[in-house]
Parts: sequence; C-alpha cells; structure tokens
Amino acid sequence: MTENILVIGAAGQIGSELTVALRKVYGNNQVFATDIKEVPQDIKDSGPSAILDVMDDKRLIHFVIRHKITQIYHLAAVLSGNAEKLPLQAWHINMQSLLNILDLAKVVEDVHRIFWPSSIAVFGPTTPKQNTPQLTVAEPSTVYGISKLAGERWCEYFNKRYDLDIRSIRYPGLISYKTEAGGGTTDYAVEIFYEAVKSGKYDSFLSENTALPMMFMQDAVNATVKLMLAPKEKISVKSSYNVGGISFTPKELAQEIKTHIPDFKITYKPDFRQPIADSWPQSIDDSLAKKDWGLETKFDIKALTEIMLNGVKEKYQK
Repeated sequence: MTENILVIGAAGQIGSELTVALRKVYGNNQVFATDIKEVPQDIKDSGPSAILDVMDDKRLIHFVIRHKITQIYHLAAVLSGNAEKLPLQAWHINMQSLLNILDLAKVVEDVHRIFWPSSIAVFGPTTPKQNTPQLTVAEPSTVYGISKLAGERWCEYFNKRYDLDIRSIRYPGLISYKTEAGGGTTDYAVEIFYEAVKSGKYDSFLSENTALPMMFMQDAVNATVKLMLAPKEKISVKSSYNVGGISFTPKELAQEIKTHIPDFKITYKPDFRQPIADSWPQSIDDSLAKKDWGLETKFDIKALTEIMLNGVKEKYQK
C-alpha cells in the first residue's frame, strides 16, 4: 500500500523538521506539507505543499480525498503562552481542529492512522512533580493544558468507539535552532541560544531553578516516526504516551552555554509563564513508551548545547 502523508502545521517548530524526516521514510512526493502560511523554502522545493486551514473542514476533507491521504499528522495549535492571552480563541482552534480531523477519519476509508501531539501541559499543580507516571492526576491550570487533556480524551474515545488508529505523544519542551519558538512556556530554552550568540546575555522569563523536561528536536522527531511505524498491536496507550527527554533548569543550561561562551550572562525576570511552569512536572516516567515502541533519548544537555550554538551561529552568518 502506498502511503500518502498529510502534515498540517508544516511551517511550525515540529512540522518543519518532521516533514523532512517523513519524506526520508516515505519519499518526497508522498508527504504533503501544509499550513495556513507558506512552508519553509527547503520543504517547498523538496515535495508537494499547499496552503490549508485545518479549521476549514470542507476544504480539508476535499484535500484528503483528492490526494488519497492515508496518514495525517495534525500539528497546528495555539501554544501555552499565547493561549493564555486569547483563551477562548485558543480553546476553539485547538479543539475544533482536532475534531475536524477525527470526524474526517470516520468517513474517509483511506485514512488509517493519525498523529496528534499532546503535551506535559496536561499535568497541573496536583500532579506528582518527580518521575510523573503515565497514569496520574491531570488537573491542568492553563487553557493549552485543558485543550490537550480534552484532546487526549477525544483521541481515546475515537480509538475505541470507531476503531481508529490515533497515536499521540505528550511532548516535553522542544529545542531546535531551525525554526524559532512559537509562544510556549519552554521557549526560553530556544531563545537563550539566539541571545547568547547575538548579544552574550539573556533575560530568562523563568526563574533560575525551574526544572522542566526538555527534548532536542531530533529526538522528538525520531520518537514520533518510531511511534507511527510501530505495529498497531504494540500501542497500548490510546490517549497519549509520556515522553520525558531530559530535565534541567535555566541556571544549568546557562552554565553549559558558558563552557562555550565564557562571558555569557543571564538574568532572571519571571513573567506570566512562571506559574505555568511551576504547575508542570520536573521529570517524566516514560518507561511505557520505551517498552511498547522503543523510545530513545540520545541528546543530553551537553550535546544539545553544542549543536544549538553551532546551528544558531550558522543562521546568523547566512
């Protein structure tokens, strides 16, 4: 069976790198990169792309039928920091877009597998902070977290009620130099590298000892591809898998940057994102993902710091 892959949100932080990885697996012409804005030039040049609004359910279903789409990766969302500024709009976009995809999959027979990202934002102040279990208290205190938790419940419902194959990962904070951060609470861990290279200093919007789970983008992309290639019978979690990556604080990241840029200075000015970060886990138990489909984390804080600094320097030199 020829797989035709639709990536929604291909211009975003995850989508821009996941699209490239999927084209290596399935072939350039089999992966359709879509977003509500133009996708990056390298993605546009290497395979099919289109402007597509996931909120337009009629155009969406026509696109899926016309291109005989078999798998959908739905990555479009309003992230945690931005969602707090426009809570009802963020809820509407995050929820309705997912429901459009799930509803479509019920009636379009070619669509046999869906990926939708959840987040550590589903957890809240009452969740155990250390080694957060797969099954635990989830009482999110942010609009983004509420929408992700509701999305997980819908994914499990459609999985069981309609026998659809919907797969999901609770991403930790994601770190990449290829696409700049887009309004999340863990964005400091991307911004810090740009500012370190550009000015040698950074004002962190999180306090120095705020430990959060993080993941280098290549690990996150590899995990996503691995999850989606796994046989259906291996997938025991029908809502969303815990994925922990590595945990560190702004202070620890700054110290690692100083090994490359000795004069780097960091100051701390916590803003509205601090309470959001305080409500999230500090480390995650992802043993079930390792057992079910072989999750691996290859990049530690030392390796990702070196790659990020080199990548940002290259961008500024272009």
